[in-house]
Amino acid sequence: MTKTLLFTLSLLTLTFAQNPLDLKIIDKPIDFGKERISLTKAYIKEHYGKKVNSIKITPKIIVLHWTAEMSFNKSFKRLQPQKLLTDRKDIAKASALNVSAQFLVARDGTIYRLMPENWMARHVIGLNYSSIGVENVGGKGNKKDDLTKAQRKANIALIRYLKAKYPSIEYLIGHHEYRQMESTSLWLEKDKGYRTVKSDPGKKFMSEMRKATNDLHLKTPPKAK
Repeated sequence: MTKTLLFTLSLLTLTFAQNPLDLKIIDKPIDFGKERISLTKAYIKEHYGKKVNSIKITPKIIVLHWTAEMSFNKSFKRLQPQKLLTDRKDIAKASALNVSAQFLVARDGTIYRLMPENWMARHVIGLNYSSIGVENVGGKGNKKDDLTKAQRKANIALIRYLKAKYPSIEYLIGHHEYRQMESTSLWLEKDKGYRTVKSDPGKKFMSEMRKATNDLHLKTPPKAK
């Protein structure tokens, strides 16, 4: 039996053995005060054409990411402030709202919840209003899938937890696949010029996640044309 098959089987054994709602998650809140809430509402209005009183969402998609940063502390500090850092010139014109995600997974597989799961986070163009973002510390140079075995196990367990808690979730996608969702009804972005090219977390990682959660019947994004 190959090492790859043994690893896949070990992931499946772990995920089927545990109750997904018993998953250990540590709360480590980012700054999400009045300013960030106000910026989020403004983002929803400008980019999605919706005037809202609340930033609560109905999750339909799980989006997996990597941070392209090998340090947990540095990754957290980038997500922590309410306003976008000055080096994010690629997306600054779209909004001053800082990027965020509902979850951050450390290299050792520890899962941290950064904000309420059903509040909108800015983590993926066009799909924030219906998605839960999971950031993984890693992806050195924004090119290499160097996410650990512990992170892979944690992501599988987290996917199961989220699907069990939110039956409304239909899709599992990688950040690099987000533009394939433009043909779906979940795509809301009004600015046709607001797009970025993403490589995270890569085909191999997503293939492993899908194989290990195949029984959840989560959809993949439509094939790119």
